[in-house]
Amino acid sequence: MSSPQTITLSLNPQQLDLLQRCIAAGDAPDLQALAERALREWKDGVPSAKPAAVAKSDSAGLSDRRELLATHVLEPGTGKALEVMQGQVLRIEQVEGGQCADFNCFNLHDYKEFMHVGRTRTLHGFNPGPGDFLWSAPPRERAMMFILADTVRANDVMFPRCSANLYESVYGFARHTNCHDIQSEAQREYGLTPDDVHDSFNLFMNTVISGQRGRIERQTSRAGDHVELLALMDVLAVPNVCGADVMRTSNFSLKPLKVQVFSASEKDSAAVPPLPRWDTQRTPAQFRQKDIKADRALRRDPGYRPEFTNVPLLQSQHPVLLDAAQCELLESFALKQFYGANLGAQLRDVLFSWWEKRYLE
Repeated sequence: MSSPQTITLSLNPQQLDLLQRCIAAGDAPDLQALAERALREWKDGVPSAKPAAVAKSDSAGLSDRRELLATHVLEPGTGKALEVMQGQVLRIEQVEGGQCADFNCFNLHDYKEFMHVGRTRTLHGFNPGPGDFLWSAPPRERAMMFILADTVRANDVMFPRCSANLYESVYGFARHTNCHDIQSEAQREYGLTPDDVHDSFNLFMNTVISGQRGRIERQTSRAGDHVELLALMDVLAVPNVCGADVMRTSNFSLKPLKVQVFSASEKDSAAVPPLPRWDTQRTPAQFRQKDIKADRALRRDPGYRPEFTNVPLLQSQHPVLLDAAQCELLESFALKQFYGANLGAQLRDVLFSWWEKRYLE
């Protein structure tokens, strides 16, 4: 039988700030009560604190008329860099079916802002589809495009683009069509180099999680299937016909793709949910180093002085009194395997795990 104990929570300023915001929001009157609540609700399931979903605007009276602005057919082994302005729709469509399309995009006015599949994957999972956004990389982290339509819903943000080295090292090809080289050549029209290619949004690519790795399955798309992306800023969009013809990615063959650019209809624009603006969506004007390197060599700046965020991270100690039943409850969570006999570390885990369930899930 456990006895009442005073447990010391060791918290750095960032951790304390998060818990104090819970207290300010009315989750508990103080840290003692918040710890008790976390213990109690961690046992029975933590209620969500997510706000209700924003109601979609009524689009019944809005026009769905679009104007076709451009059409291109991408032959196997090729790609195309396209200017897609804010408020325009890019459609990538199957001509024969069964063809993977790799997709990159850049801010048309600042190529250092580009689509980041890692951030997109974190927010929307392994298979983004209608209603999801394509996000730019840190430190910008802005929504660049919105997925309006997807008739297959088989898009991948797990696998990297194929490359020349993949085909040489695995398949023995000295030269082979590959997404990196196709992207490089297509975006060269706008002065971008092979170094500027980034991980692709793999459209129509049928992937599954298998054990600790992903697996590519055969294509299910048919002629006419398409994905539509609405530009939320002026972008340089670069779709290509994936060059993988010796794997399942495109059912062991390469087929053309059709790409079209439209002006968005009123209904298209109304489909985009509102997004908040965060201060941490940083622009180059906020960078400490504002000069973009033009040379390739790296040289130390003798005047450099580090200015890291919130450093030093000093710990503060906060006593929490748990009665015998609460101590037994804490022990029942089996956190000893991670923290040994350190009850303060176990209780800290419960508090922040509780926060995750309440505010994120």
